[in-house]
Amino acid sequence: MFATPRKFFRFFAIAEVISWTLLIAGLILRATQGWDVAVTIGGGIHGFVFLSYALTAILASKNQRWSAGPTAIAIISAGVPYATVPVDIWLDRTGRLEGNWRRTATEDPRDHTWHDRLLRWVINHPGRSVLIGLVAVVVVYVALLLMGPPVER
Repeated sequence: MFATPRKFFRFFAIAEVISWTLLIAGLILRATQGWDVAVTIGGGIHGFVFLSYALTAILASKNQRWSAGPTAIAIISAGVPYATVPVDIWLDRTGRLEGNWRRTATEDPRDHTWHDRLLRWVINHPGRSVLIGLVAVVVVYVALLLMGPPVER
């Protein structure tokens, strides 16, 4: 399913758009019908997908060796409704999503850093990596839920 960084990134970029739609629909239902639960459901799904997309953007940026600029744009795009798909298209058109996963080290000195070794472990152990990533997203998500909504001043 996620044979390439491009497919992996695109999947989560589209999922983020869908989750924005659910959140916005929930906000509309709350405003027009008084259905607070719609925001709870849409917001919960959006929050989970938002964190998953951010983790995906970091993984793709590391694999593709993006500079700080494209990495920041990819991550920040999740905070703007529907921005992840145009960012995905831009990254694809500029060649930043080309190629395969970097499964083995090369002579490149960057391949011998601890974070590149970690990247290769993640790529070469997809089942464990998905489980660990899922647990990490759930832990962050639950921590944010426990903190509660932002306080208006």
